[in-house]
Amino acid sequence: MENQLKRLIGIVAKLRAPGGCPWDREQTHHSILNCLLDEAYEFFEAVDEDDSAKMKEELGDVLMQVVLHAQIASEAKMFDIEDVAKEISDKLIRRHPHVFGDLQISSSNEVIRNWEKIKSREYGKEKRKYIVDDIPDALPALFKAEKTQKRVAQVGFDWKSIKPVLDKVEEEFGEFREAVEKGDVKNAEEELGDILFALVNVARHHKISAENALRAAVKKFEKRFRFVEDKFKENGKDIAEATLEEMDVYWEESKK
Repeated sequence: MENQLKRLIGIVAKLRAPGGCPWDREQTHHSILNCLLDEAYEFFEAVDEDDSAKMKEELGDVLMQVVLHAQIASEAKMFDIEDVAKEISDKLIRRHPHVFGDLQISSSNEVIRNWEKIKSREYGKEKRKYIVDDIPDALPALFKAEKTQKRVAQVGFDWKSIKPVLDKVEEEFGEFREAVEKGDVKNAEEELGDILFALVNVARHHKISAENALRAAVKKFEKRFRFVEDKFKENGKDIAEATLEEMDVYWEESKK
């Protein structure tokens, strides 16, 4: 059987070669950066839908982006796809001494703590003055909040029970309500951020992904509102001219 990964690498190289695709030849790391994000989020959606065929397709799109970035780097004599594969393989072996070495570890929490210790000794440590320094700013805010909280929790900066975490949400909401009632928009924005950060902490303590939970809530809202729109269309009415009370009738029906 033909090695399909080598086939893909060859296809991408041909697309970038003289006489290849004009569009592909024009691309740079920066010009296609958003494509990698788009493909990753499309894979997220496929997982949410539990659609294996779509997952396979979207993973292929993600892989194509990886190969394309590696090809661009190879042309600039920076590195190639083999270097990328070697880098991640070496890293996985180095960070799993309990699998590839003789370190004894009994829980996933120990794995994470040891992972961070190893990471702190690796290349780039001189750029990490603080333990949260290497968390990318480009992450979605809920993801970054969760990752930041997990990182500081590893050194013991965390509540041991859920009660103070829930109390913090109530405290922040009270401050947000006060700012809103005073018409202090700037402070209200800050307090809203504190509420969201506190809610992420609640989710983390219950091993819930706040990002996934919010995405699910948005999808549920979209599904229900599509139902409302369909009802107006069935009755030959323009939803833009409907009252809130009329929309609420169908909204409540959508929940059933």
